[in-house]
Amino acid sequence: MKTILERTDDGSHTLFVPELNEHYHSVNGAVQESRHVYIEAGLRACDKPVLRILEVGFGTGLNALLSYLEALDSRKNIYYSSIELFPISLQLVNSLNYPSLFSSDQKNVFKDLHLCAWNQQVDVSDFFHLKKIQANVLEHDLSGEELFDAVFYDAFAPGKQPEMWEQPIFAKLFDVLSPGGVFVTYCAKGVVRRMLQNSGFVVERLAGPPGKREMLRARKPAEQ
Repeated sequence: MKTILERTDDGSHTLFVPELNEHYHSVNGAVQESRHVYIEAGLRACDKPVLRILEVGFGTGLNALLSYLEALDSRKNIYYSSIELFPISLQLVNSLNYPSLFSSDQKNVFKDLHLCAWNQQVDVSDFFHLKKIQANVLEHDLSGEELFDAVFYDAFAPGKQPEMWEQPIFAKLFDVLSPGGVFVTYCAKGVVRRMLQNSGFVVERLAGPPGKREMLRARKPAEQ
């Protein structure tokens, strides 16, 4: 699909898909949204020195970049798996301005994340290990993976990609989360909250990032 580069309100880029009339990130601030939803409400909610994260929708790679930087700062050992059916082109990667927004000594890491081989684990650093899976998450078998501590759910919005917001996918992700694990998404629709609850999650509404009133965080109950 054709994509158009756009600058969001915090100065960071996003991509716009005219065919879907949809952005990859919030126009109110791409980095602000990703940091708020996936790092602050997701990654930092997992109090473990070694974390296994599953991201649905690698997209621009922004969530992976922020998770890498968090691993670098916190010295947490992060094993990051991301499922993406349609990777963006290297030309688009090179046009995104994320590297310029962070420390200059990490300016090449963003491109390196995109250049990592697909369908195998790559040790990006001593603290960050990336496995990009090129597949349709609706069809891909996750049962052979170790349990995850967090799921970052970053699919296009329900109105644009409704098949990604149905009960079976949430039940599937519940099964691959470790007890006490968290699921976070920018979407706060009541129908999504109810499907998460029906899948076994305990769901809470949190304050959303700039421009969005709420988001959802769900936990898999800890073993009794």
